[in-house]
Amino acid sequence: MKKSYTVDATCNDMRIDRWTRLKIGKIPQGLIEKYFRSGKIKINKKKIKSSTKVKTNDVISFFNLDFKEQIIQKKIKFEPSKEIIKSNEDQIIDNNENFIVLNKSSGISVQGGTKSKKNLVDIFAKSEIFQGTKPYSVHRLDKDTSGVFIMAKTRQSAQLLTSLFRLRKVHKTYLAICHGELNKDSGEWNDDLIRYDGEKKIIEKAKTIYRVLDKNSEASLVELKPITGRKHQLRKQLYALGQPIFGDIKYKLSNSSRGLNKNLMLHSYQIKFIIDDVKHTYTALLPDYFRKLLKTKRLKFPGLK
Repeated sequence: MKKSYTVDATCNDMRIDRWTRLKIGKIPQGLIEKYFRSGKIKINKKKIKSSTKVKTNDVISFFNLDFKEQIIQKKIKFEPSKEIIKSNEDQIIDNNENFIVLNKSSGISVQGGTKSKKNLVDIFAKSEIFQGTKPYSVHRLDKDTSGVFIMAKTRQSAQLLTSLFRLRKVHKTYLAICHGELNKDSGEWNDDLIRYDGEKKIIEKAKTIYRVLDKNSEASLVELKPITGRKHQLRKQLYALGQPIFGDIKYKLSNSSRGLNKNLMLHSYQIKFIIDDVKHTYTALLPDYFRKLLKTKRLKFPGLK
């Protein structure tokens, strides 16, 4: 048995082991490593390592793999109703021939997983906006994070936008409400963040520029500009300071259940980038629950209308 796949722009520069789990299913890391060593998974007919990064249009080939049902859990496609499609279309900030920009709601994933769940890719795949094409996600935004999110309409625009994000030419600004009062009003966080790929421990450098917009003894409103794009970077960095974001059920202090909000108070507020000498700036209005907590905690945001 041989299966071949072509890498699209949304997966450019992704590790091959991660790509395999994303596209094929939940295969244990140890088994994936075995397949690479034996040459059962190749890129462009060449034997590779699990750490090799795939590039757009690479051809990934699988030779005589033992795909067992208990190992492979294929993604279940989400079938959105007309109401769900319409409600997400209503969140669009800009719609042009190359991409859409929307104010993503909290609680919705960008892509589907192994369990059936609501996600933007499946929703917009059924939208008339993407008639004759399909949506390409070009960057990440956590399920519970709200705010500016971009989806490309063509493979070419997806490649361009993905490159801009990878080269850090897209400037992102987040707003967060965190517990307690930050000591310094501005500065830079440089941390070594830990994550795990299976049983393998990975340490990644993370850099964020921050500015406190308002604060008191109970809470702080912080403007965050991540320079690197690590998974859960902003949430982990504030947690490491002992001042986690309100509503974060993963990175929280043992006593932070008091006043814990249903929603994560992290919002992708603004994105800026340049294409063909044209400046693009997109700003997403704050959700009602975010505004409500600002008022409850007596915090002021200069940009709030």
